[in-house]
Amino acid sequence: MKAIILGATGAVGRDLVQELLQDGSFTELYLLVRRIPEGLSSPKLRIQVLDFDQPDQWPELPQADVLFSCLGTTLCDAGSQAAQYRVDYGYQYEVARRAAARGVPHYVLVSAWGAKASSRSFYTRMKGELEAAVQALPFRRISILRPPLLERRGSTRGGERLATALLRGLNRLGLFGVLRPMPTEVVARCMHTLATSQHSGILEPRDIWSYTD
Repeated sequence: MKAIILGATGAVGRDLVQELLQDGSFTELYLLVRRIPEGLSSPKLRIQVLDFDQPDQWPELPQADVLFSCLGTTLCDAGSQAAQYRVDYGYQYEVARRAAARGVPHYVLVSAWGAKASSRSFYTRMKGELEAAVQALPFRRISILRPPLLERRGSTRGGERLATALLRGLNRLGLFGVLRPMPTEVVARCMHTLATSQHSGILEPRDIWSYTD
């Protein structure tokens, strides 16, 4: 199998690449990145550096069996809602559109719990709008994961660590169990499993856990 990976340098993306490198059925991994990732080396890897703001300069996407899309940024890192929307919606949609036009049959997207195009929250509305847009593309199968708060190994984000600790405390009290923090490797493992299945549809947190139990 051949896979295209968008977001390979992020927390979920790094875990996903490691999963696929260990799977002998995946022979080529095409990473679409903004810069050369450090610490990645394998004969399976094909790394394409792109200026995501210049799509007219992108080379044609390769033919592949699946497109994994796990790109994303934070409002803090992006600097504004408009800049975050450009990354989380714009870049991902443009790659998905091109992959569908190339005949890639399966699209696997990491969205977010609560994604809804009519949401009052900017973040969940943005995620919901992307879901709706890609579902209109002519993929044969689309798998959309809606994980809860992600737990990243070695995270230095104070707010993220605080939110994780708070949610875990509530979980111990028997509250919000379905939304317990989800390690990024669990999301990656689920994506890997989906790629070799005939699944099509939306996976909520409980569904994602079930794929890796």
